[in-house]
Amino acid sequence: MGRADARRAQQGSARRARQKDKKSGIRRFFTWKKLLGAFLGACLLGILGFIGLYLYVDIPKGNSAAKLQSNVFKYSDGKVMARVGELNRESVPITRIPKDVQRAFVAAENKTFYDDSGVDLKGTLRGVLNTLRGQGKQGGSTITQQYVKNYYLSQEQTVSRKLQEIVISLKVDNKFKKDEILAGYLNTSYYGRGAYGIQAAAQAYYGVDVEKLTVSQGAYLASLLQAPSQYDWASATPAGKKRVQERWAYTLDNMVEMKWLPAADRAKQTFDKPQAPKPLRGVSPQTSYLVKQAKQELFAQGVDESEFEAGGWTVTLGIDKNKQKALERSVKRKLTDDLDPKKRKVDGDAQLGATSVDPKTGHIVAMYGGAGYPKHYTNNATRSDYQPASTFKPLILASAMENNAVTRAGVPITPNTIYEGRNRRPVVGGDIAFAPPNEDEHTYGKISVQTATNDSVNAVFAQMGADVGLEEIKKTAVDLGMDGSKIDAKPAMTLGTMGASPLQMAGAYATLDNHGKKVTPTLVKKAVHPVDGVETSVPLKNPIGDQVLSRRTADTLTSVLTGVVNDGTATESVKTTAYEAAGKTGTSDDNKSAWFVGYTPKLVTAVGMFGESPKGGTQVSLKGTGGGGRVNGGGYPARVWADYTASALGGNTGAEFDLQTDLGAGVPPTPTPTPSTTPSKSPTPSETPSKSPSQTPSSPSTSPSQSGSGKPSDPATPTDPSSPPPSGGETGGDTGGRPTGGNADGGKSTNSLPDFG
Repeated sequence: MGRADARRAQQGSARRARQKDKKSGIRRFFTWKKLLGAFLGACLLGILGFIGLYLYVDIPKGNSAAKLQSNVFKYSDGKVMARVGELNRESVPITRIPKDVQRAFVAAENKTFYDDSGVDLKGTLRGVLNTLRGQGKQGGSTITQQYVKNYYLSQEQTVSRKLQEIVISLKVDNKFKKDEILAGYLNTSYYGRGAYGIQAAAQAYYGVDVEKLTVSQGAYLASLLQAPSQYDWASATPAGKKRVQERWAYTLDNMVEMKWLPAADRAKQTFDKPQAPKPLRGVSPQTSYLVKQAKQELFAQGVDESEFEAGGWTVTLGIDKNKQKALERSVKRKLTDDLDPKKRKVDGDAQLGATSVDPKTGHIVAMYGGAGYPKHYTNNATRSDYQPASTFKPLILASAMENNAVTRAGVPITPNTIYEGRNRRPVVGGDIAFAPPNEDEHTYGKISVQTATNDSVNAVFAQMGADVGLEEIKKTAVDLGMDGSKIDAKPAMTLGTMGASPLQMAGAYATLDNHGKKVTPTLVKKAVHPVDGVETSVPLKNPIGDQVLSRRTADTLTSVLTGVVNDGTATESVKTTAYEAAGKTGTSDDNKSAWFVGYTPKLVTAVGMFGESPKGGTQVSLKGTGGGGRVNGGGYPARVWADYTASALGGNTGAEFDLQTDLGAGVPPTPTPTPSTTPSKSPTPSETPSKSPSQTPSSPSTSPSQSGSGKPSDPATPTDPSSPPPSGGETGGDTGGRPTGGNADGGKSTNSLPDFG
């Protein structure tokens, strides 16, 4: 090897050595010994830090009941509606609380209470991580931790407060006996109905002192603590009632497991339903409904219930005082003044609920819930256990238009599409046989969708449901704010057989009024509470959401629904020249509910009337109420709506619907030929001769609803060139063929039968 080669070899060896030394230098910082040492060092620092925190944090003084305030509820203009929330608490010694009841709470909340150190480290760590992730109030706590949170700390969800909770809980567990901690927990917990402490809860739910509580009652009160407002039997949803009964059973089963309750005694236990709540002191019946609904809205948006009930909150509602009073007066004038339960037993079964909404803001401006506490606890404006009946039909047409659905003959479904209205006509194309009766078993000929809407014709919408697709209709209904869990996608849904509340229906129609932009009716405009001495507003969801229907679809539906007011089932009670209005009546099967949901450009109001037995709350027929026959949507509900709307609008009646549509009652369609399967000499729907003398293009009186009534006695009823002959079985329909003046929901006839949908 030459001298030059040797030098190059030596240089390469030096470079490799330097690279090796460099790698070795990096490894020096990441050896397993150093990593382990760093981990143990961090653990030691954490332990030392916790010891320091333990030594630094003392058990603070308990929260003073003297600091608790009332909650103030205000009208939209800032005037005070009510002051609610005087502290309802009475502490009792542990010796007054039956041992079985004490153990029921331990079995429900913390089975290891008598043996643990006061802290559930695993559950607390989970809670800290969830807090850091912004996932809210999650993670387990012992009874000691819950007592510390209730009595010594605030309800805020921060890491620092959680660490305080851990330290104070350990100290409390070390300082006090378990019975003392349990007594403190039972006396400071919030049970709902404004009741703090088990003595107040015993009185609020069972009307007895704590000593007289049974093990079954104790298990219910223990179950309440998880979600007081959701598990209160008087106001719980069916799902809430099911969950609290499951938790009640879970509590008793745990008592058996812990050998605190013999299995034989457990088998004898029955769920003891609590009594109805007492009315709020100094609060009017309607205000009681408003206050409760406002609180439920806040709790649903994350406000801690026990923190709220401790007081100091100012809640401003969207309620307009004048409109609220107007609604109450209208119910009295147009319904309750007609009722005489002593003379007619059925009059005592009549219930009415109403929700009125500003479609531009989404705020509820008036709400009527019923007779008020203690006569009627359920808020009729928010209950969803009665059928909305034919008020659901516009949503079927909305879904048809939004999904560009076509008839069996391939014709686009619009307000001018012709369907057959033959009574009990079998629906074509469905998976389940369905042939609903028209009202009074009348048969229509071929009628437009507009006329079928005006007269609430079942057969048309039953067939339309099959043409559109039931799942698509359900999706549209949910998009508009209805509860999907109550909608069974089967043919009968086209008759409105699901459950719905006036609140939900007001939201659906407000979305139509708002040109398809989602409206979720909301009661609370603003909620403020003190945090460390600073007034802090709670972030609330915007009642106005996304575009869920195209403007063309929404505006076309509004145009169509003006036909119901001007030439349909609501004409007698609602039609007026004072303001533009649109709406739909509904009368359920067996006459258990009757509806009118209507709107003007500035106000949407849903009125529902329900037959409810005073004893047991079961659904009963309204027939005979007020001394008449059948109660239909065009009767009491429409009269209340019309009287209220006139008062609520006052002199502000000049607004007109701003509609962007070329279809429907409000704006007659441009004549356009449609695909034909019949001789070309037949007129198109737009060429249908009109019986109305008025030919003004912008007038609702020239709507298709008047151009083809579909009544058998009408010789001008055309044959739709887009539809096959009846024998083809490809068209559908609803309630026609009745004598002049008859209708599905009673707008023109007080003797008509319900529309069964």
